Amino acid sequence: MSSRQDDRFQESDASPVARRARGKVYLHVVLPLFITSIIAYLDRVNLSYAGLKMNDDLKFSDEVFGLGAGIFFAGYVLLEIPGALIAERYSPRWWLARIMLSWGLLSGLMAFVQTPFQFYAVRFLLGVAEASLYPVLYASCIPRWFPPAERPQAIAVMLTSLQISSIIGAPLAGWLLGKSWLGFQGWQILFLVEAIPAVLFALVLVWWTADTPAEARWLTADERRYLEERLAAGRVSVDRHPRYTVAQALANREVLKLALTYFLWITGFWGATYWMPKVLKEQSGWSNLAVGWMLVIPMILSLLVMLAIARSATVTGEKRWHGASGMFVGAVGLMLGAWSGSQVTAYVALCLALIGVYAPFGVWWSYPTTFLSGAAAAGAIGLINSLGNVGGFVGPYLTGYLKDRTGGYSAAWMLLAASLALSGCLMLSLRGGPRGGGNEA
Repeated sequence: MSSRQDDRFQESDASPVARRARGKVYLHVVLPLFITSIIAYLDRVNLSYAGLKMNDDLKFSDEVFGLGAGIFFAGYVLLEIPGALIAERYSPRWWLARIMLSWGLLSGLMAFVQTPFQFYAVRFLLGVAEASLYPVLYASCIPRWFPPAERPQAIAVMLTSLQISSIIGAPLAGWLLGKSWLGFQGWQILFLVEAIPAVLFALVLVWWTADTPAEARWLTADERRYLEERLAAGRVSVDRHPRYTVAQALANREVLKLALTYFLWITGFWGATYWMPKVLKEQSGWSNLAVGWMLVIPMILSLLVMLAIARSATVTGEKRWHGASGMFVGAVGLMLGAWSGSQVTAYVALCLALIGVYAPFGVWWSYPTTFLSGAAAAGAIGLINSLGNVGGFVGPYLTGYLKDRTGGYSAAWMLLAASLALSGCLMLSLRGGPRGGGNEA
């Protein structure tokens, strides 16, 4: 982009039309996607809290629980790439509504599982139902409204939903686990209560948002023109890179390296996330409600750190160190937790681990769209998320397996820490892009 164009856009960005347009985009695009992600994450991680009671009631071993937690991602990978391509070609918001409706119904079925086979089957189908959700958010929704330089911050704001869902969900889960109603135990009530918002919001989503500025009835002509000009200018920076077909993007070395990086990161992320409530309860002896409230603190801290990292990456244009630093902090937290000898040290380690594994999200998903666009970006992000989320199976299952074999979490925590550390090293090896406009990798 020329300096004259930069000056023109800097002036237009400060205009009343620009401020109104950006405000409406956050209200009608980022906010509904943010709520979608909150509901998705509530339904994805409520198992970690339900397990505090469900495992005892159903006589599930740690290995059975770990396998059930992880098998969600086996189903998830099947429709990841096809789902992302369908949404990109037709309508992201209608595809998101389909995803929400199906996963809400299946999430409610978790209240009725009684055997390991039923547990595995419903979790697998839940993964199939939710497949492609986040690739659609990252690659089809956000790029249709934000130019590359603004995507890290928009994605980070949207992904604060991950921590906020835990801030809401952890105390709620701890409270519901102590209830019973009409013969349902607390863990069953938890699944039923948290399934309802997905079904209802699927209907709201298609009305609230739009797929592109051209379709948005809530924009004026001037606001629509401003957004379309900004997006067109942003595409110029992406067009400096070679144009990829979907097949070329899926075979691209950088894309494959991103997939491996994400696999290692997500192995550590879900291994820690699914097991933290159980680990905290065993180490502290606290009640389920107390465990829920004590997990709020690291979630608030991780939210603040993620926003700070995304803001810094947006200002500086650097993404590799901004992403890798969180992975290294998470590795340190897990290693500290593996050898902690006191309750205080264990809790500090837990905080560091959760801050680290969440911190890179805002930066991470802005990277592929700096050199890919359209169907190629949707397919590549689908591949990265699909292969990466195999780690969502590996991490929880290996943690449960090693816990059953060793009687403790130290071996599992060290394995997850190594996975995060290697992920950070791979992040630093990613190709650098051109400076300026937030496009450096």
